[in-house]
Amino acid sequence: MSIRSALLIVNYGSRRLLEENLARTAVPENMDVVIVDNLSTPEERAELLALSARAGWNLLSPASNLGFGGGMNLAASAAIARGAEVLVLLNPDAYIPEDGLARLVAAGSEPGTLVAPMVLRPDGGHFSSAMEVDLATGSLRRAVGGRRYAASAIWVSGACLAVGAELWNRVGGFDDDYFLYWEDVDLSVRVVAAGGRIKVDESIVAVHSPGGTQGGGRSKSAIYYRFNTRNRLVFAAKHVPPAAQRRWVRTAPKAAWDILLRGGRRQFVRPLRTLWPAARGTWEGWRFVRTAREAATRHG
Repeated sequence: MSIRSALLIVNYGSRRLLEENLARTAVPENMDVVIVDNLSTPEERAELLALSARAGWNLLSPASNLGFGGGMNLAASAAIARGAEVLVLLNPDAYIPEDGLARLVAAGSEPGTLVAPMVLRPDGGHFSSAMEVDLATGSLRRAVGGRRYAASAIWVSGACLAVGAELWNRVGGFDDDYFLYWEDVDLSVRVVAAGGRIKVDESIVAVHSPGGTQGGGRSKSAIYYRFNTRNRLVFAAKHVPPAAQRRWVRTAPKAAWDILLRGGRRQFVRPLRTLWPAARGTWEGWRFVRTAREAATRHG
């Protein structure tokens, strides 16, 4: 019996990328394609509506921007209601060559398993596979050669992953508190806490153009800086003990600087798109940590 599956994509002003990358991806005939259009412009929505009608995709059109996690949660709910047993999440700026999508569905049908492929950049460089977060400091890196932080958790990128509907429902999907970035780290940690496991099948490849949805190039968007700095601390508030939280907060300025440097120094001539969003995100993250501590204190 074939596995009932769905391919989930969240769009935000990326219709052309989505169309191009789905044309490169061999979607099995019986696979449901569910697109959530996070509202960017009326013109983008109208064009995506027409494209979805031609392609036979199921388009969901919320009235506002739900963020990546919220959009994926909406898509997953719709797909599961339509009978999907396995969900494959894919960024609009990524594609899965050859028969990789069918193989990823099969891998994702393994009970209790969150599966990711090897995710490469267009030049063949590594983007994501088995990653780890240092729970003592908040540092992120690739987990290779048995190397691990003393206190760490494995995670996989939301750019491309597969999960069974039962496990998705068990953990409750993505946490809406993140909106964008770090929600995949959080999901991975909650999967393991719920008795699931993380698996990377490096024989399956996805090709991802980082920043493709932000216009390309090395520079990043203001949203990238704000939510990466903010959500690093949101994750700390949710998953690490108070002593480690204090270390994460103390190192937040350095972490923000390191995040900014991912876009290169030339972009600093535009501080309203770089320095200010990073400072704002750090402040918002600190407030989230403080509020969580106060709530924990009130509830004993």
